Amino acid sequence: MEEIAGGRMPLMEHFRELRKRVFRAAAFIASGSLIGFIFYAKIVDKLAQPICDLHKAQATGSSSCGVLYINGVLGPINLQIRVALLTGVILSAPFWLYQIWAFIAPGLHRKERRYSVAFVGVAVPFFGGGAYLGYRLLPTAVKVLLGFTPHSLNNLVKFDDYLDFVLRLIFVFGAAFELPVFLVALNLIGAVSGRSILKPWRFAIFGITFFAAAFTPTADPITMMILAVPLYILYFMAGGIALLNDRRKSRRKVDE
Repeated sequence: MEEIAGGRMPLMEHFRELRKRVFRAAAFIASGSLIGFIFYAKIVDKLAQPICDLHKAQATGSSSCGVLYINGVLGPINLQIRVALLTGVILSAPFWLYQIWAFIAPGLHRKERRYSVAFVGVAVPFFGGGAYLGYRLLPTAVKVLLGFTPHSLNNLVKFDDYLDFVLRLIFVFGAAFELPVFLVALNLIGAVSGRSILKPWRFAIFGITFFAAAFTPTADPITMMILAVPLYILYFMAGGIALLNDRRKSRRKVDE
């Protein structure tokens, strides 16, 4: 980010910087989407496994696969485009996460700029870990939700709706696990203190619970708690790391 005298930046410069970061993030997402478009068949096979085995259905010559179906003439191409785009968002996570960080942490001193590399190095595995947890939870979530179907009725699931459910679950878990990374990163650059992170812990617990209830695509408490409990732990861990960093800074000031 371009440095301005006094560490401040005019409003138009902020808009130009935002435009640049959005453009770069979009370019990385487009590159990831191209990969998703190429490997579309394999991705769909993997995502459909909790409900049906597409390979087995094709091998047996079955005309359907479980309760999944695609509707309309444009349904197949719309599905492929959506899979490609959402795959691009997930694959390019390291790059657009860095663009977010580069925009919200302007004017860093040279000594602090090394945190940018550390931020990406930590944010990526946290996002991947959250996304993997969401994927591993997928079969249980599907089973719980389909279990509400009355015995006298058949539940046919539109693949577009199922895909929205799957990728929303994966993305929400991945994005949620970035919370402690951003808190620690903001503490390292001096934007927030460890005390200010942990002081409103009751509100934080309520906010995490509300987030888990509002954004998980399932209504069952099991899925909500599987997301909320790790976030509770990560929140307090982030606050503890921030407090240790504050004490380290205080000792350094005393020594100087």
